[in-house]
Amino acid sequence: MTTLDLSPDELLTTTRAVRRRLDFDRPVPRELVEECVRIALQAPSGSNARGWHFMVVGDDKKKNAIADLYRQAFDGYRSMPISAHALAENASGDDVAVMKGVVSSAEALAANMHRAPWLVIPCIEGRMPPMEGPMGNLAQASQYGSILPAFWSFMLAARARGLGTSWTTLHLLHEEAVADVLGIPFDAVSQTALSPLAFTLGTDFKPAKNRELEGVLHVDGW
Repeated sequence: MTTLDLSPDELLTTTRAVRRRLDFDRPVPRELVEECVRIALQAPSGSNARGWHFMVVGDDKKKNAIADLYRQAFDGYRSMPISAHALAENASGDDVAVMKGVVSSAEALAANMHRAPWLVIPCIEGRMPPMEGPMGNLAQASQYGSILPAFWSFMLAARARGLGTSWTTLHLLHEEAVADVLGIPFDAVSQTALSPLAFTLGTDFKPAKNRELEGVLHVDGW
């Protein structure tokens, strides 16, 4: 498929979490999904282990089951102190309108997750046992560092092809139930995220505002 005319910087700065502008009625060919996965497999992997897997779900019955579990998790998420809802309540200035928009779009995605042509779940072989201290930090960073760059590459490839994604993790509250729906070997494979995949309504996404270096860039010390 022909890709959008985007420079590398434009691609990197306009790959949004798309919730309200997903075209749920336009089918996405499986071949297009496979193109994005092939690009994702060029991402770096710790020790070149390449223990990654991409579960793509197009079956309506299975999508409905996963979306129901996502909504169950979302019901609890609303009252969490880290939720967009809580952040919106505590927002001030220009962030008030921004966060209200985030809440509204998150609610819309939860209500419509099952309508996406595909749901995509990136997975990594292995399941980290609880570990504290430096070794635990290393193990977790290595495991996630071997799948998350690949999933971001998948999202960039999707954006370049006019497709929208939205990185979510709430379904992990019901990870084992999702594994049962999809036949994922829960003891041997960890799910790491979930995204809808659909063509977008328009492709004119813009860079996010209020992304300044001040307060986040530290040089030679905190």
